[in-house]
Amino acid sequence: MSKIKDPGDTFRIFFISLGCDKNTVDSEQMIGLLTKKGYVMCDDADDADACVINTCCFIGDAKEESINTIIEMGERKKTGELKAIIVCGCLAQRYPDDIMKLLPEVDAIVGTTAIDSIVSALDEALLGHKSVNLCDRDRSIYLSGIRRMTLDPHTAYLKIADGCDKNCTYCIIPKIRGRYRSVPMEDLVNEASYLAEMGAKELILIAQETTLYGVDLYGRKSLHVLLEKLCRIEGIEWIRIMYCYPEEIYDELIYCMRDEAKICHYLDLPIQHCSDRILSLMGRKTTKEKLTEMITRLRREIPDIALRTTLISGFPTESEEEHRELIDFVKETGFERLGDFAYSKEEDTAAGRMAGQIHPGTRKRRRREIMEAQQEVAFAKAESAVGRILDVMIEGRIPEDNVYAGRTYMDAPEVDGYIFIDSERGDLMSGDIVKAEVTGARGYDLLGRLV
Repeated sequence: MSKIKDPGDTFRIFFISLGCDKNTVDSEQMIGLLTKKGYVMCDDADDADACVINTCCFIGDAKEESINTIIEMGERKKTGELKAIIVCGCLAQRYPDDIMKLLPEVDAIVGTTAIDSIVSALDEALLGHKSVNLCDRDRSIYLSGIRRMTLDPHTAYLKIADGCDKNCTYCIIPKIRGRYRSVPMEDLVNEASYLAEMGAKELILIAQETTLYGVDLYGRKSLHVLLEKLCRIEGIEWIRIMYCYPEEIYDELIYCMRDEAKICHYLDLPIQHCSDRILSLMGRKTTKEKLTEMITRLRREIPDIALRTTLISGFPTESEEEHRELIDFVKETGFERLGDFAYSKEEDTAAGRMAGQIHPGTRKRRRREIMEAQQEVAFAKAESAVGRILDVMIEGRIPEDNVYAGRTYMDAPEVDGYIFIDSERGDLMSGDIVKAEVTGARGYDLLGRLV
């Protein structure tokens, strides 16, 4: 039986955000709109009147997780525990008709460029009306100054652009998110100032591709200009840059990273592979030689830089020799941080139509071998940090062990490691930045003491 609301009662919303940190920003903006309207967010589905699910469909596993989540919440609606279910995000944008047809428990669809319609969609759903809210995928939408933070308040993601023009053959994002669209610099500076007022000390710049920021608005790459403005914001201590295509990194950006004290000497450059043939099949505009040159230059200009990358194992037609070449590249290049995905065959992509698809078991085995090679590199890198004194952002405390958990500039939240600091002090708070000496290593993580 559905919950009966007394006049004046406030509807409670359980919000589920799946997928990448770019989705997190969209979710936080939608939560801000719903909160402004008077809806109340809750942390438990058992307490909710309605559920909003912000979905992902970048790879097969993400698509499966999104569908399973919708089905799980749909069961709650069948029993009357929920009055409405709203599905947002990439899966909603990609398959709106299929969702409404095959999952009748869903009341409304909100596409990736229609997040400003979330309030009306939920209003209508609670009245028993179904709706599909989609806009042109090339529409620009950025809601500034209304976000409600869902993660640790001292760290905030700043989405500086949406969409992508790269059209890599394995990727569906341009078909879902549209062409590359930079957020105007003034809006980003205002948003970053707002986030700082909300307690953010670390800004993490994200987009499908951050390095091209500004080309569409200002006629040239302008990430370095944006960074200089963000560095002037009081309260922001760290600025971290993610998703930089190595072939698009340019001189002013390198110099800005090197010279601005607030910018972490950390760069995420997803290279995907090192074989020239596979890179060409992927539609990547680079070569193994150019990758090596850029990595060498970054380390020469910024000697303490920590480089993160992501790879794809088992791309169509990848031979064992090319797989071994990638393993050797991982060992020789020595990325401080690295993740690897087994190739996911996606419909409506050029790679999905290629002959020579690799058996799923082989893809997983190759991914495992890449990560085993990286483990050796990462463990050695961790050991080499012993004796260094580093700034550490405190993330929390394990009181029974008298240990603080924190992150150095080398570690982005959720994807990288931690440093565990022995200390009997109990006065440090999450977000505090302290100095610590690295005293040891434990796998991917560091051990330390307060200086």
